[in-house]
This record gives sequence, C-alpha cells and structure tokens, in this order.
Amino acid sequence: MLEPHAAKLDPGKKVTWSPVARRIRVPLGFVLAVFYLWRAHPAWPFFVAGAVIVGVGVFVRTMASGQVKKNQELTQTGPYQYVRNPLYLGSIIIATGFGVAARDLWIAVFLLLMFVLVYVPVIRSEEFFLRSRFPEYDDYARRVPCLLPRKFQLSGFAAGFSRQLYLRHREYNTMLGAAAMLAALVVKILWFSRTT
Repeated sequence: MLEPHAAKLDPGKKVTWSPVARRIRVPLGFVLAVFYLWRAHPAWPFFVAGAVIVGVGVFVRTMASGQVKKNQELTQTGPYQYVRNPLYLGSIIIATGFGVAARDLWIAVFLLLMFVLVYVPVIRSEEFFLRSRFPEYDDYARRVPCLLPRKFQLSGFAAGFSRQLYLRHREYNTMLGAAAMLAALVVKILWFSRTT
C-alpha cells in the first residue's frame, strides 16, 4: 500500500471519489465496528470458522507489510509475487471471517458495499500512482493479478519478510484490532447464552 500524492485533498481542485474514499475508510471502519457489534449474532461454530478465516487474513497482511517499502520500490516478493494488492486481499479475508462469525445478512451487505464503494476506488488510485512512479509496473501488472492469485506457494510467501518493516508500518494494529473484535464476539456469545 502506498501513499499517492493524489490522495491529498486540495480545496482549489475538483474533488474525485478516490481521495474521499481514502480519507473516509478508517472512520468508516470504526462506524462499521459499532454496527457490527450491534448486529452480530455469533454462535460457537460460526465464531470458530470466522476466527480461522480472520487469522488467515491477518497472516496475509503481516507478510505483505513486512515486504513493502512505500514509495521507494515496486515490491514483487513474498505475497506481492501472487497478487498486486495483498494488503487489501488480507483485509477482504479478514472481513469475510468476521462476516461468517457474525451470521448477519446486513453486515455482509455493508461489508460488500464498503469494498465496492471505498476499496475499489482506492486500489485504482494507488495503481495509477504506481504506474506513474515505477516504469516496470505495467509489466508487473500483466504478470500478476490484482486481488485473486492464480497460484500460491506458502514457501515463497514469507521470503524476504522484514520484521523492521512490519513494525514500521504498525501492522500489529491489525492483529490487535482483530483480536479485540473476536474477544467482543466471545463476550457477546457468553452473555447471550447466559441470558437465554
């Protein structure tokens, strides 16, 4: 994930949706968390399945964040050799896991809308920036799919992982946030099993 200069809002310029989507995605995530906890109807089998899926997504994001050198080079190692946007793929996997754990149609609809209306424009904006910054990006984009890998080998997934990059990008916040939401679901399961 990079930080395109086009993402900054300038009051004198025409505002397109991509910079707006980039700015609202984190606050919208907090709104979604509140909505999620209110609407979720977790049960142990779905919680366990969802937690496993969430763990896979956190792993994907961890491996990706330990590879990328923002704005310095075009990363093509680790998960970036399988998809161009492994951080977003990890987020999609995490969201899917939480959707499974919640067992609520409206949460699934909200997650889908957030992906289409927020993450798709952000991905397009970042890819436009990468094309302008790295001449080799077009060739990379021809070889490597955007989000869904054509092949996958776990052995190459962690190659070149840097703990320093992982810490610099503060990706541990994803793990902490996911753990907090899973803990909240456990509390909700225990609370409702006690009151019914």
